[in-house]
Amino acid sequence: MNTLNRKPLPGSKLDYFDARAAVDAIQPGAYAKLPYTSRVLAENLVRRCDPATLTDSLKQLIERKRDLDFPWFPARVVCHDILGQTALVDLAGLRDAIAAQGGDPALVNPVVSTQLVVDHSLAVECGGFDPDAFEKNRAIEDRRNEDRFHFIDWTKKAFKNVDVIPPGNGILHQINLERMSPVVQVQNGVAFPDTLVGTDSHTPMVDALGVIAIGVGGLEAESVMLGRASWMRLPDIIGVELTGKPQPGITATDIVLALTEFLRKQKVVSSYLEFYGEGASHLTLGDRATISNMAPEFGSTAAMFYIDEQTIKYLKLTGRDDALVQLVETYAKETGLWADSLKTAEYERVVTFDLSSVVRNIAGPSNPHSRVPTSELAARGISGKVENEPGLMPDGAVIIAAITSCTNTNNPRNMIAAGLLARNANKLGLLRKPWVKSSLAPGSKTVALYLEEAGLMPELEQLGFGVVAFACTTCNGMSGALDPVIQKEVVDRDLYATAVLSGNRNFDGRIHPYAKQAFLASPPLVVAYAIAGTIRFDIEKDVLGTDAGGKPIRLADIWPSDAEIDAIVASSVKPEQYRKVYEPMFTFAVDTGPKVSPLYDWRPQSTYIRRPPYWEGALAGERSLKGMRPLAVLPDNITTDHLSPSNAIMLDSAAGEYLAKMGLPEEDFNSYATHRGDHLTAQRATFANPTLKNEMVLVDGKVKPGSLARVEPEGKVMRMWEAIETYMERKQPLIIIAGADYGQGSSRDWAAKGVRLAGVEAIAAEGFERIHRTNLVGMGVLPLEFKPGVTRKTLAIDGSETFDVLGECTPRATLTLVITRKDGERVEVPVTCRLDTAEEVAIYEAGGVLQRFAQDFLESSKAA
Repeated sequence: MNTLNRKPLPGSKLDYFDARAAVDAIQPGAYAKLPYTSRVLAENLVRRCDPATLTDSLKQLIERKRDLDFPWFPARVVCHDILGQTALVDLAGLRDAIAAQGGDPALVNPVVSTQLVVDHSLAVECGGFDPDAFEKNRAIEDRRNEDRFHFIDWTKKAFKNVDVIPPGNGILHQINLERMSPVVQVQNGVAFPDTLVGTDSHTPMVDALGVIAIGVGGLEAESVMLGRASWMRLPDIIGVELTGKPQPGITATDIVLALTEFLRKQKVVSSYLEFYGEGASHLTLGDRATISNMAPEFGSTAAMFYIDEQTIKYLKLTGRDDALVQLVETYAKETGLWADSLKTAEYERVVTFDLSSVVRNIAGPSNPHSRVPTSELAARGISGKVENEPGLMPDGAVIIAAITSCTNTNNPRNMIAAGLLARNANKLGLLRKPWVKSSLAPGSKTVALYLEEAGLMPELEQLGFGVVAFACTTCNGMSGALDPVIQKEVVDRDLYATAVLSGNRNFDGRIHPYAKQAFLASPPLVVAYAIAGTIRFDIEKDVLGTDAGGKPIRLADIWPSDAEIDAIVASSVKPEQYRKVYEPMFTFAVDTGPKVSPLYDWRPQSTYIRRPPYWEGALAGERSLKGMRPLAVLPDNITTDHLSPSNAIMLDSAAGEYLAKMGLPEEDFNSYATHRGDHLTAQRATFANPTLKNEMVLVDGKVKPGSLARVEPEGKVMRMWEAIETYMERKQPLIIIAGADYGQGSSRDWAAKGVRLAGVEAIAAEGFERIHRTNLVGMGVLPLEFKPGVTRKTLAIDGSETFDVLGECTPRATLTLVITRKDGERVEVPVTCRLDTAEEVAIYEAGGVLQRFAQDFLESSKAA
């Protein structure tokens, strides 16, 4: 830690690093013009950067330059159990690799504080209409995940700096917002901004507190865990001015769905957004968190709000210590991180959004940015009169209605609104339709406490929205099995069945194999759709039912007023509820039990945990980038769900067949996500999404959807996994050709691991989503970007070609992609090497993050 610019923090016994003085010493008055993000990055540089490069690094922020890499040292790493577990599996494998070469495996530990929350393992097998759903679902979770939980238990004993929150306690992001983040950290007598990376794309939820938190893949998180800087160049920092106030009856969900559509159109991919203005000042912290959570849906890296009175109010509401609350206010005002100090900030680009323009919305049927005003459902063809047969499920049947995801359950107004709507519906005798699998899975136990306090939990339970879990469930594809009778009718009638959920993702095939499409909606709207029972319903105008006197009931008749929502929130949501939940949760006992081996005793028959192969065979060798054949030619908007799905494993899939051979009963196949600690299972998930459109696979001139590939040079179409096996046996290097926004969605490292293990050496696309690109680099896969105006279509690529890459890989260099067509024609295409920093080049050349660390570790051990 540097000592230059270290000063006493007024009103405290702590010191701080004065970034303002350091910046203004280079250019007087420059600090006042810096955006919030740059001010936090400047402090990190002043405190942690090599003094020899500090001035040049700060100049990047001051002069808005992007020609120099500079280091960022996040204070924390947070993980949910899926990617957190796979990251720790990688570290356990790294220990094996170090030990095999004579190193001390016990020295391989996270250097940075790492917090793992077990929250992504539970499937909703029992719906919210079962009073014992929580206990039953937890028991199934423990049974199915015994291998995984055994490994996680070993990690907290074997690794230093790893804290584990066990299952059944809530969702990582909501726990991070409500307790984990102090906003201002204190270490060794120094106060500084809390910053972190998390192994989930929705980590930016805590940006609402003014905390820079970004989602990364497991591979990038591993690098930060091990104490390495996250090297970066100054991101595009875009000001988002919020004007106006929301209209009556508009929820934070309606706002964020409108913002998602707006910001996607504004092309904010990979940027840091900073929300400010009069509109922002009126939003509660819960509203802000609902917005920040959806940063990946905007396409942005972060979605920041400034520290202000709303921040302080929220810290007090959630039961934070008085001294911490005072420190946050003192530090923010002293260092220019308080909202009033940001009025002089200058942005290279500003966009403006009027909150008063927001109407009631849903998003669907396929993407979070596909907003539909509920008043336009009929005009868009989503609702409308449909002839349905009596006694049968209707067309567009809502088979899943789930209040789920930290996006919305973090927000007391949203949850109280859902409870009040349920109360009003119950009074009028409305019922959930019998084919709707309903559930409530809050991201925090505090939600249940304040719903009970308000007398609204019984009202939700009466409509089938009892608590099924405190975990990430339906939004992550863990919606569980349907009633067999319902499933049979869906299959037999080839019914267009749907899901409605209060989550953040609704990509095709994600929510449930039998829900052909899904819609995002606010918690109260989810309850309303459970009553309606079909998406073919004009939720604003159609009749939900009749009261005892035969009078028709519509949504307006049961929608609660803002005044009532706010009054119930004020009287029912209390600091002591948060203290009751979190104080025991964060009391980590010192383990006095027997010590465990620094090397994990791998279970050979496990389909959940297996020693990773990244230091062996072809993965340890050179990538030739010569004679590559396309594994797939793909359209725009390929998501990580296409690349590596997270939902339930079906028996007729490649992974399902493998699990059956390994002796697992079908009912315990679990999800693709839970098996990512075993590469033999996870490999079989590569491109396993049934909605994949590989343009190499044509039937009557049209692309046939499915997990399919065409093996060349024979031209034979087969299942994707069989094609991968065929190419692996031939040791055939592969490439993927794709369109725009390749790899959007979750921060899923297996979307990169799977293709690398398949033999993919490069991916050429029109553009990459940030997290997936860094994961590809971390696995030693070369991302190549076509120049503007050049696409797979302009190049007439049909998949019969072979590809070579020529040129030296340096940051953002122009390389040559050589296309050799079937008839021998040779085409040379300039492409941009998307290794963006010198550090990324070094990682790629080593073969990936883990290989690079092993090399450096062994070299430093020899030097010592």
